[in-house]
Amino acid sequence: MNLHEYQGKELLASYGVKIQRGIVIHSKEEAVEAFRKLKEDTGTDFCVVKAQIHAGGRGKGGGVKLAKNEAELQEHVNSILGMMLKTPQTPGGVDGPGKLVRKVLIAEDSFQPTFDSCKEFYISIMMDRQKKQNVIIYSTEGGMNIEEVAEETPHLVHKEYIDPHLGLQGFQARKIGYNLGLSGAAFKDMVKFIMNLYKAFLGSDASLFEINPCIKSGNDEIIAIDAKVSIDDNALMRHPNLANLRDTDEEDPTEVEAGSYGLNYVNLDGNVGCMVNGAGLAMATMDIIKLSGGSPANFLDVGGTADAERVEKAFRIILRDPNVKAILINIFGGIVRCDRVANGVVEAYKNIGDINVPIIVRLQGTNADIAKDIIDKSGLEVHSAILLKEAAEKVKELIEA
Repeated sequence: MNLHEYQGKELLASYGVKIQRGIVIHSKEEAVEAFRKLKEDTGTDFCVVKAQIHAGGRGKGGGVKLAKNEAELQEHVNSILGMMLKTPQTPGGVDGPGKLVRKVLIAEDSFQPTFDSCKEFYISIMMDRQKKQNVIIYSTEGGMNIEEVAEETPHLVHKEYIDPHLGLQGFQARKIGYNLGLSGAAFKDMVKFIMNLYKAFLGSDASLFEINPCIKSGNDEIIAIDAKVSIDDNALMRHPNLANLRDTDEEDPTEVEAGSYGLNYVNLDGNVGCMVNGAGLAMATMDIIKLSGGSPANFLDVGGTADAERVEKAFRIILRDPNVKAILINIFGGIVRCDRVANGVVEAYKNIGDINVPIIVRLQGTNADIAKDIIDKSGLEVHSAILLKEAAEKVKELIEA
């Protein structure tokens, strides 16, 4: 689950990480009042207007602007709030539809008192699955072009791996400060910043922290100017306060709807819809679709209760995708009997009515032979299969027809 910048910063602040302070507004009328309050609380002379969407690269798309007075503030808020912001990370990239900006953050200008004495860094924490360790990735070249830095000058990107048994050690935090070229008060503040940041990462069960930029201010303070935070969905049961921060407006509406039905659904860009019970079987099914010459249009796990109601809802979601040329249903009858699934498919097919794409049903396991007989005698345009290879050949035959 992704958090907005302002939500991520609030999380970091709760662990003692210094952040760029700000006030979130949802309407243009709130802008001036928010700036005046921010100025009173922080002493900032200027402010930064920042679009709040779940995507990076906002500055490149015109979603981050500096305001030096109230007139500029109002101008920037008017242009950003309500815009369809396009960045390299929004759906379809800069050529896509973009994301609607529903709220903006009025943030303090942390580059005071002098911009020239400030320095930008890049810091992130994530899991390295190959090494099975968390890793802190950092660079002296923070800012909007970190991807280019990683590609063109990889020696400027450092990694510090954390032993899961020992945790982050003080010498590692000091090493990071040293590699970032810091000394004196800024060095000490960076060590504290790194230690608290890692505590926040572990304490929130996060899968990603990305602070870009993290700055050394003119007062030698280390401050998180941005915060890209992703929380592990599987750990939200331990963090109801974080679960409440979910913004479904920023997510794929079809995936949100599927989740409300208890379906695990991820939208893809292929031409064969798939409905499977079990994540492992779903991955294998996607491989089979690919090998058959097609491309999976989705990942959809209906779980262990593939009854008629759930199958029908899954059907309706898959059929909304205009790119779908065929649907492969691949069910292993263990917890749920295959004949029950077959009856569910037939009932769902009749309830939906006009289905204009071929459907291949592969049922294996408990009562698979009975299930095949139900499908074959239904009189519907449904093709049954027992073997996975047989189902793959049917997919290939039907999408090429």
